Amino acid sequence: MSPEKRLRWLRLLVLVLCSGSIYKLGNLKDAFYVPMQQFMHLGNTEIGVLLSVSATVSSLAFVVGGYLADRLPARVPITLGLVATGIAGIYLSTLPPYAHMLVLAGFLAFCADCLCWPALLKAIRATGDASEQGRMFGFFEGGRGLTDTVVAFLALGLFVLMGSGEQGFRAAILFFSAIDIAVGLASYVVLREPANVGAPSYARAETVGLAGLRQALAMPAVWLVSLNVFMVYVVYCGLIFFVPYLREEYGMSVGMAGVYGIVNQYGLKILGGPIGGYLADRRFGSATRFIRIAFLVLLPAILLVLVLPQGSQLLGVGMVATLAFSLVVFSMRGVFWVPMQEVRVPAAISGSAFGIGCVIGYSPGMFAYAGYGALLDNVPGAAGYRLVFGTMLLLSVAGFGVATVLARVVEREAARAETGSR
Repeated sequence: MSPEKRLRWLRLLVLVLCSGSIYKLGNLKDAFYVPMQQFMHLGNTEIGVLLSVSATVSSLAFVVGGYLADRLPARVPITLGLVATGIAGIYLSTLPPYAHMLVLAGFLAFCADCLCWPALLKAIRATGDASEQGRMFGFFEGGRGLTDTVVAFLALGLFVLMGSGEQGFRAAILFFSAIDIAVGLASYVVLREPANVGAPSYARAETVGLAGLRQALAMPAVWLVSLNVFMVYVVYCGLIFFVPYLREEYGMSVGMAGVYGIVNQYGLKILGGPIGGYLADRRFGSATRFIRIAFLVLLPAILLVLVLPQGSQLLGVGMVATLAFSLVVFSMRGVFWVPMQEVRVPAAISGSAFGIGCVIGYSPGMFAYAGYGALLDNVPGAAGYRLVFGTMLLLSVAGFGVATVLARVVEREAARAETGSR
């Protein structure tokens, strides 16, 4: 392997570490929901308000972050975001008053979704050429899942090692903080501007400014790619309800539910990203075409879940059916940003384009979980789950329609580029 290629993979590794560590402090509830209740003296409503503050700030921060990503070399906002997150985590480890936690929730969301995420996406796009976008984003998503898992389990292990009490909780928060600061400093070194003229665009500051943001907003293809991400993400939000479904309708034990949840949310992310990247690049020649076909594959998969009879004797079948559905969704998540390249969004404004895409594409996180949950609360039992999964079925049909339109745009842009090169 040439030194240039080794350096490229090193940069990809650092970007993966950034993505897998930046959200840990803002999402303590993933691994430490009960300790947050015990040692921060928070109720379910108070934790929910913290998450709402975070989501609100994130929705406003993405576009600003896209603008910054087009104005600054990637290592600047990424390093600032990670180091600032780590410093905020040190204060969070003191278990401050709730009013301070509300401010911290907004600040952590700003660091992650304004400073880091758009710059990370732009950097990933610049790491590979047009023929490698699926693999780059796929390995990025899979590596992110692996980092998520390892960092979370290390913090959880430290918490248990120190007696699962308040000091262990503080130590886990400080561990997340140390990881953020260390990875932030590493990104500043590894993502430095290369000396050669053909340096990747993420390493150089751009000068497009607000004109670039206006240009991205005026591109219909950017909105269509964003809607495509939205459709994948709104289906993805339903995956967490497979755990209570299997517990209530198939008699899954609490211990098995924990194992299933880790596999469903982390293990499949590790597998799905690389699988989606490989299929998009090597088998379909386009991430958009792959996503379009994947939406079709989701239809019989969710239909199987809907028609399967319930009961403990069929628990294994229910687990396989739901995990198969989740794997397809995670393979789509791994490549759903690649169409930004396929619709020929100029590299100079890709930060702004990704910022717009994040606002629209990730917006289901603000309402889909609550919407699915409301269906279950209003219609308890198996009938409620049929409503949830039926809604996911209809959304998959709509997603197929959006991906079909996007595929036509991609084909038109490819034909135009080929004509222009002659």
